[in-house]
Amino acid sequence: MGYKKPTEVTKAFLKNQALPNHGKSYTVISHKEVIDNTMNLLNASGFTIIKEVYRSNMNANVAQGIYHLKPINPVDSSIMEEEELGMMFSWTNSYDKSTRFQCAIGAYVKVCSNGMVAGDMMNYTRKHTGTANMDTKLHMTDQIKNAEVYYKRLINDKEYLKSVKLSCKEQSELVGRLFIDEDIIDTQQVSMIKKEMDKPSFDYGQSNYSAWAFYNHVTHALKKAHPRDWLSDQKEFHDFVTAEVINNNLYANLEVNTNVNDIDIVMEDIVEVPIDIDITEKVLVQEMYMGRI
Repeated sequence: MGYKKPTEVTKAFLKNQALPNHGKSYTVISHKEVIDNTMNLLNASGFTIIKEVYRSNMNANVAQGIYHLKPINPVDSSIMEEEELGMMFSWTNSYDKSTRFQCAIGAYVKVCSNGMVAGDMMNYTRKHTGTANMDTKLHMTDQIKNAEVYYKRLINDKEYLKSVKLSCKEQSELVGRLFIDEDIIDTQQVSMIKKEMDKPSFDYGQSNYSAWAFYNHVTHALKKAHPRDWLSDQKEFHDFVTAEVINNNLYANLEVNTNVNDIDIVMEDIVEVPIDIDITEKVLVQEMYMGRI
């Protein structure tokens, strides 16, 4: 939820913070170790770090790192042609047991530094117990090695959102749901989004009725989130947009031929196949959109 004064700090400030003593049941993952692992893994994986941003609460018990990246020799060279989004890696760590360690590959909007993080891109939240230090590094490695795949998906999401129009009423209803139903934004952020809808702070190259413009109005407001919540808020908001805007529009535009006479199937060819899960139509649409079927 909202945090009125997120504090930007230096790398040295976080690395020099004393570690608390929580006993044997809680393994403290130091901010210094997370920062050093991040820098080493990104450099070793062929990324240039363009910008580093660190935020924390006043006593640095909760910290966040955001890295703007440029791949040096990407497998898919087409991603180098992307002009609006840059690649991002981010993590959240705590000393006060208020949140688990989190990390994610995502994207940032170049014109405003708004973030984008999809749900399955943030596949790691680790309790501070036992082998937490080793596990943290392993899962950071897993995120970074999939950076290109995740980045390309976010580019595709961005392009699709550009094609969707949302009326002022539809945008207002979505804001209300984000506040009341989803509990992703607070009253301060609602006011910020309303202000952005009336007079955007940045030019996103789209009309104000574009779903992409609306997406950025919200992520601009999410910059005010507490460092503890920023990454999860980004993920939950993208999941919300995927379900309510992307999938719903794909589902609405999907044409299904229900005329059995047009389907050339010989009865002898039919084979019974056991189904282990309950697959709904909307799940199928999402799977088709993600290219999984």
